Amino acid sequence: MLDQMLAREDTQIAKPEFEATPHASSRAEPKTAPPISNAANRKNMVLLIQFRWVAVVGQLVTITMVQYGLGILLPLPAMLAVLAALILVNVASFIWLRLHEDISSAALLLVSMLDVFALTAQLWLSGGATNPFVSLYLLQITMAAILLDAQSTWLVVALAFTGFVVLVSFHQPLEMPRRWSGDMFSLHIFGMLVCFILNAALLVVFLTRITRNLSERDARLAALRQSAIEEDHIVRIGLLATGAAHELGTPLASLSVILGDWRRMPLIKGNAEMRQEVEEMQAAVNRCKAIVTDILLSAGEARGEAPSITTVTKFLDDIVASWREGRPAAVLSYENKFGTDLPIVSDSALKQIVFNVLDNAVEASPTWVGFTAMRDTDSLILEVSDLGSGFAPEILANFGRPYQSSKGRAGRGLGLFLVVNVVRKLGGIAEARNRAGRGAIVTLRLPLTALVIGAPHYAE
Repeated sequence: MLDQMLAREDTQIAKPEFEATPHASSRAEPKTAPPISNAANRKNMVLLIQFRWVAVVGQLVTITMVQYGLGILLPLPAMLAVLAALILVNVASFIWLRLHEDISSAALLLVSMLDVFALTAQLWLSGGATNPFVSLYLLQITMAAILLDAQSTWLVVALAFTGFVVLVSFHQPLEMPRRWSGDMFSLHIFGMLVCFILNAALLVVFLTRITRNLSERDARLAALRQSAIEEDHIVRIGLLATGAAHELGTPLASLSVILGDWRRMPLIKGNAEMRQEVEEMQAAVNRCKAIVTDILLSAGEARGEAPSITTVTKFLDDIVASWREGRPAAVLSYENKFGTDLPIVSDSALKQIVFNVLDNAVEASPTWVGFTAMRDTDSLILEVSDLGSGFAPEILANFGRPYQSSKGRAGRGLGLFLVVNVVRKLGGIAEARNRAGRGAIVTLRLPLTALVIGAPHYAE
């Protein structure tokens, strides 16, 4: 019975008041997760089941020692019936745990009260309040105080108190053998010593596991707080970027008009060098306008451009052409192994994250960057490789988390974080690894159902 309570310890001390929500990897994850309180209740129930088996074994050993070692006759059929009832409770708890996802606090309270009833029944059959093991009530109350809410704890206290009072006047006396008739006090002290050792051992085990669970819970809550801080910072950055994008829209449009007028001026049209410079400026302005559009589209807004229907090959060719246009010095090796072309809806967010990965690669490897598109059954696989120094182990271990950057500058490390989250939003996976020789490879695996026409644009 004692161990039954021990079970509750692994509850992560999760009384019903403690609730939170559960780190996102680069894979698509469920939208919701069970609250910490429910997970703790399940853990409590598992522990109660485990420790009740310990209680059954412990009671069998105690009954055997008292009956055959000390020669004290016990009502074996009745006491074994109580043990059988505990076994049935354990089996029923196990079945309930397998069939039900939610374990309520009321279920834990019910099981705790059954444990008190079982202890009371065993004490009633073995001397009542004169039994030195009556102090096990305190252990059950201690467990309830730690693992249950205040109201439930007082119910357990009231039940234990009632049981103790009843046992004072109503119990089944033990038939003591003659050899113990003159030394009852010594026998009682010996029983108290055994009970003390048992209580102390169980409390040490219980509190040790409670401390461990508290540390785990605190670490989990700290991770949740850090995640919330990071997400809040990302939101602020997003709002700042969106506001800046809106403000930049007008001057960029004005620059585009002015450059268009310049290109039509006879002086510039007749000068090849000036005409080339104006065209380069126009390309830079167009590039800035495309970046502003991508920022607004990623934030759920638009600058008036409607999504376009294209194909996988044309979409990838446009990405390569746009990226090369803004970075003439970069050497990009592009290979399309996709195979049979498919019509898709152009996704500006996907275009932007491919740009991010290519930009990171060219920073690490200015002389060569590889970009390969492949198809694996129903997935589009994009691989970006470089000949740089590769990812540090800590970057690979935290791939996709914000502010994990090897560039050594404050505020960096958001690029891969945005890549991972956009890929996950599309229902895909983003992975990174170092090449065998030198350099690194970033792989984006995207389900075609998120891109092809007629399928949901974003995986649910």
